[in-house]
Amino acid sequence: MGSHVVCNQQKPHVVCVPYPAQGHINPMLKVAKLLHNRGFHVTFVNTVYNHKRLIRSRGTDALGRVPSFRFEAIPDGLPETDVDATQDIPTLSESTEKNCLAPFKELIGRINTREDVPPVSCIVADGAMSFTLDVAEELGVPEVLFWTPSGCGFMAYLHYYLFIEKGLCPVQDESCLTKEHLDTVIDWIPSMKNLKLKDIPSFIRTTNPNDIMVNFIVRETCRTKRASAVILNTFDDLEHDIIRSMQSILPPVYPIGPLHLLVNREIDEDSEIGRMGLNLWKEETECLNWLDTKSRNSVVYVNFGSITIMTVTQILEFAWGLAATGKEFLWVMRPDLVAGEEAVIPTEFLTETADRRMLASWCPQEKVLSHPAIGGFLTHCGWNSTLESLSCGVPMVCWPFFAEQQTNCKFSCDEWEVGIEIGGDVKREEVEAVVRELMDGEKGKKMREKAEEWRRLAQKATEQPCGSSVINFETIVSKVLLGKKT
Repeated sequence: MGSHVVCNQQKPHVVCVPYPAQGHINPMLKVAKLLHNRGFHVTFVNTVYNHKRLIRSRGTDALGRVPSFRFEAIPDGLPETDVDATQDIPTLSESTEKNCLAPFKELIGRINTREDVPPVSCIVADGAMSFTLDVAEELGVPEVLFWTPSGCGFMAYLHYYLFIEKGLCPVQDESCLTKEHLDTVIDWIPSMKNLKLKDIPSFIRTTNPNDIMVNFIVRETCRTKRASAVILNTFDDLEHDIIRSMQSILPPVYPIGPLHLLVNREIDEDSEIGRMGLNLWKEETECLNWLDTKSRNSVVYVNFGSITIMTVTQILEFAWGLAATGKEFLWVMRPDLVAGEEAVIPTEFLTETADRRMLASWCPQEKVLSHPAIGGFLTHCGWNSTLESLSCGVPMVCWPFFAEQQTNCKFSCDEWEVGIEIGGDVKREEVEAVVRELMDGEKGKKMREKAEEWRRLAQKATEQPCGSSVINFETIVSKVLLGKKT
């Protein structure tokens, strides 16, 4: 054995395991890049289904040619299919929890018998992939759980068990999901003020006592207590009180976001690692050239994320509402945006908006949001989108779809003062009114000032060497993953 193996043995080796959906894979890849940048050997574990999608959307080169940053795949236990769409979340969650432990254990065993890579010394897994804790405990290595929702969303999940205990979940029948019921005040989650039932992550709205997602979340949040530490993609100034109250019920919690700002500061975009991307849809970059021709704050950016499924009616209401504003807009429409069919856009709409719109199927969102032409963001309030919007100083029109998007919407509108909500039952007149308010109104102006303030604080949190998120990340690395005693 050559000497290179000896120095290889000294290298820490982290295994990163994201939950198999786009909004979880992206932030985990950022954590992996940051760890690689600090000298870790990285093994990044996708599911076989997503691994194949990545190769289809980006070619085999996408998965990098960096020997110290490897990609592996384990089966998710679901029947094989070649469809390019996010799998059904409840089915996927149930399947990963039941079926992934054995193949994961086998993968780690295989890695640990290889001579060309250092042995696994730590694991960073998505909070919803906590089966990995069994392997970490067996190996005697630290494991950090990365919960990818907002702090406020995660805090609500941590208290799901109380909704069951208090008889608020499941509800008796569909008729209970009225406005009155959803307006029930929830004032018993520490540090979360002025909440109603409608602001709680939406899985709670079930009539089924055996609801897969509710029970899955209760189990996963309970298992989080076994982790060595918890990391969140948020920053202290944004969710200070919530993070403080989490500290009393969990292992140490470290906000290390916005992760995209940390990565942009530390990793050269044109390096092999910088170019490595894991988008499950092909990115179209033409929209950036289009934005270059537009004036400052003039364009509305519309993107409902990687999971939202809309009805044809909803798409039409959004389309005609946008058309009526007379504003320029960039609208990202995934191929699978409408349930069971291609997103159908009427010809009349295309003709009417021809000179002031761009439609794309997927785009480099961080670059879009930081473009000076973008004046507002019509969003589903997924956490990655919300945080990127805040970090770029862009105010939002919020149309939450499911999960903790309702909670993010509530905080964006009321606590952080950067959003206006659109009702779930979307009407074109309302779309037109709120978009006009966002782009030209008095409230829009205030929201833009507030967003600019958050942008500055997000920058400050990720500034070397003493931004709060930078310090937290260094602590996670040295104290938890490398286990150094201070």
